[in-house]
Amino acid sequence: MKGKTTIVHKMLIALVCGLAVGIGCLFLREYLLSNGGEGTWKLINGLLFQDITRPEGVRSLGLFYIIGQVFMNGLQLAIVPLVLVSISLAMCSISEAAKLGRIAIRSLIGFLGFYAVGCLIAGAIAYGARGMGWFTVVLPGGEVTKTAQIAPYNPLGVIVDAIPNNIINVMGVNTRILAVVVVAVILGICMNKLGEKAHVLKSVLEGLSDVINMWLTFLLNRVGPFAIFCMISRTFAVYGVEYLKPAAAYMGTAIFTLFLVLLTVYPIGILLLTGLNPFKFIKKMAKVGVFGFAMNSSAATLPINMRTNLDELGCSEEITSFVLPLGMTINMNGTSIMHMVAVTFIATSAGIPITPATLVIMAVLTICAAAGTPAIPVAGTTMIFTVMAGLGFTTEACLVGYALVVAINRPVEMSLLTLNVIGDAAVNVIVNAKEGELNRDVYNS
Repeated sequence: MKGKTTIVHKMLIALVCGLAVGIGCLFLREYLLSNGGEGTWKLINGLLFQDITRPEGVRSLGLFYIIGQVFMNGLQLAIVPLVLVSISLAMCSISEAAKLGRIAIRSLIGFLGFYAVGCLIAGAIAYGARGMGWFTVVLPGGEVTKTAQIAPYNPLGVIVDAIPNNIINVMGVNTRILAVVVVAVILGICMNKLGEKAHVLKSVLEGLSDVINMWLTFLLNRVGPFAIFCMISRTFAVYGVEYLKPAAAYMGTAIFTLFLVLLTVYPIGILLLTGLNPFKFIKKMAKVGVFGFAMNSSAATLPINMRTNLDELGCSEEITSFVLPLGMTINMNGTSIMHMVAVTFIATSAGIPITPATLVIMAVLTICAAAGTPAIPVAGTTMIFTVMAGLGFTTEACLVGYALVVAINRPVEMSLLTLNVIGDAAVNVIVNAKEGELNRDVYNS
């Protein structure tokens, strides 16, 4: 337990130090650029923060970029095999078809329930902020509209994408995780039915699972805190401030709403549905939230989320191996909350009236869009346009407002990932408790 606590402290220290260094560099950059220090900032940026894969980074060292990118690549290396192996073995170990059905139904009900409550709270807060005039802003010039040129996407396309026509293709990318989940479920159920005939394949998958866990343990314990510091520092050091003032109300409203839901809805849900102490849950999930905030990717946070659920929350391996990968794929509650606030802000800034009926339609669209959002960085911001298109908010003024949100949405994206990953764990704890497979002694330890 002492070692685990040490890792939590290291991550928290890395987060705080990264924020301090990053915000300090942000102000340093603005000072230097305003006082003829372009050369000094160029040197600092080249040594620490520059993306070395871009043409302008050919002669740069980009130390913080390299450390963060290597760590992210190491995590993403394990995502597809981890999802495939964990869900397949979970399906294989659940001997009763009725139990499998119960777990799936309870998981989906849990995700949809938190979606609905989150959208209700976000819609109410966004509508109130609009009514108080907080979202009435002067939009920046039209030169930023080029960032808004994104092809519309039908949220129902997620149904078609979930069934792959080529198993090699979906295993070769990290953006088709839902399809990987479907393949893993099919594989696991077939192994279950075959019984001893699938013993060799099951042994191979169990060995692969051990290898993946060993790699992730090393990566998270030894490299994780340093990578978090570098990624947080770099994010704020290279962050643009030119559009922060006109969109401060949106950012403040979105981040406040996200953390309000995080600190109220999930703990209350656990208390009412399981009778467990919700403060134990929040305390043990703190490091996962910090990790999600830094990584800005549900997929990258999956390994540490699974370890915490198994080792510290007392969840069973077979249920956790099904619920968490499924949640990583379809449970983007933080994304839907961000969509509610962002679209209300964009419409208001563009002079389009918002009514309660509009918010209901917006909630339905954003739940569909969020469920189909890939578990990768900035995907949620991109999907804002899907909700806008569904509501018909595609005027030139709306595109300018959307471009403004894209330009300043990084802190909001980081905050909503914390909500997404902790929401996955909350549903997992509830499903485990309802199935009678939660080790309450471990949870309360």
